[in-house]
This record gives sequence, structure tokens and C-alpha cells, in this order.
Amino acid sequence: MDNFEQVLKIPKERVAVLIGTKGETKREIEEETHTNLEISKEGEVKITGDSFDAWITQKIVKAIGRGFSPAKALLLLKEGYQFEIIELKDWAKTENSMKRLKGRVIGEKGKSKETIERTTETYISVYGKTICIIGETKRALVAKRAIEMLLSGSKHSTVFSMLEKERKILKKEEIMNW
Repeated sequence: MDNFEQVLKIPKERVAVLIGTKGETKREIEEETHTNLEISKEGEVKITGDSFDAWITQKIVKAIGRGFSPAKALLLLKEGYQFEIIELKDWAKTENSMKRLKGRVIGEKGKSKETIERTTETYISVYGKTICIIGETKRALVAKRAIEMLLSGSKHSTVFSMLEKERKILKKEEIMNW
């Protein structure tokens, strides 16, 4: 078992969420992943453990840093779950266009984001300059495609009908594999 060490940074305002009440979240992550976390107030997180455990832990820490609750981030421990990050700087060059794109993904009163989450059975976090997804691999990729369609200017109705088609395909596959 090789000991592996990795350092990453999360936003300062997410440090308390990563640590949790009386260190509960930090402890739970360490126990579940068999790793050790050292967390600074500035948001620097040092992960130590064997390489695979550290790799999974890094995804969980990143997910919490990108706005997910610890409970949702810990879903990444399940086999077949994936964490996707969409960098808004790849789609928008100015702060205003970034805000506009975030608004397209979130939608009026959160309806667009909610529709994508419900249809794909994934979780989405729009935080800072990223949009992140947690879900089963196929579902996360469908959600990512929907978000990228919105970011590239597709109509919401076009995206939602694509989601419905994909949902039916996924349901059919589930039934056939059951």
C-alpha cells in the first residue's frame, strides 16, 4: 500500500462545511475513505492515504468545496458515481456573460436546474465559476450534456425534450438490466 499525499485548495467559506460540527464531517470522510485530512483555515487540504483512497477523497473534498453538502459528496463512494466539473471560463469571457450563463442553467426560480436534476436523477451545484454534477455515470453525462447545451445557447425547450428522450432510454436500460 503506497502512501500518497495530495494538497488541494477549497474556498475559505467551505472549510467549516468540510470540517463539520465538532469535526464530524472530517472524521466521517477519513473513516469512509481510510485517509487522513489536514485542513487549514485558508482552505488548503492535505490528503494522505493510499493512492486510490486519496483520489476518491480528493473528489469528495472538491465536491464539498464546489458547494455540495457532505451527504451528497459522499455519494462518490458508491460504485458507478461520478463527479463532473464544468468551468464557466471555458464558456464565458466576462463576469456578466458568466452571470447570464449561470442564470440560464439555474432558470427562473431554479426551475431549469431542478428539471435537469429530476430528469437525470443527479445533483447539480452552481458555485463560483463552476457548475458541478454528482450522479451515476450515464446520468451525470446526460446532465452535463444538457448543461453544455444551455451554455452554448440551445433553447430550454430543446434541452428539456432531449432530457425526456434520454430519461426514457435510461429507464428502458434499467428495466432490461434488472
